[in-house]
Amino acid sequence: MRLSRKSRKFQRRINRGKTIELLQTIANEVQVEYDNREITHSEAIILGNQIQHLAESIDNTRLIYAISDRDTYRRLIEVYLDDGILSRTEQILLWDERRKLGISEASHDALLAALIARYQKQGRPTHIQSMPTPSPDEEEEQPEE
Repeated sequence: MRLSRKSRKFQRRINRGKTIELLQTIANEVQVEYDNREITHSEAIILGNQIQHLAESIDNTRLIYAISDRDTYRRLIEVYLDDGILSRTEQILLWDERRKLGISEASHDALLAALIARYQKQGRPTHIQSMPTPSPDEEEEQPEE
């Protein structure tokens, strides 16, 4: 997709960004431009994904709030963690959404760890149900279709 002139300016600023704080400032400005309909949703997503990618390389433990696939995924994790429990069913739904959005397992693990740390700092207990892993004998007994 071809970016507008305004979006290309944001892109250059993102590429020069060296700190999480600067990237968050740019993300906020992109949000304002999107809200004012100065840039399209597709452009905002592209810029947000670039911000998130660069932020991961700077400090993978800190959260950036930007219009992006990663932020959409973070909000979904927050919804599932709201009751303090991440059930097996919710984990399967997260896996499916992660696949659709192109979120890596490493990004998922970092986001989940950051959110759990934030919740624990707030005094909110969290529990993640473990996924059952089939034993080698059970895998052999699976009927072939």
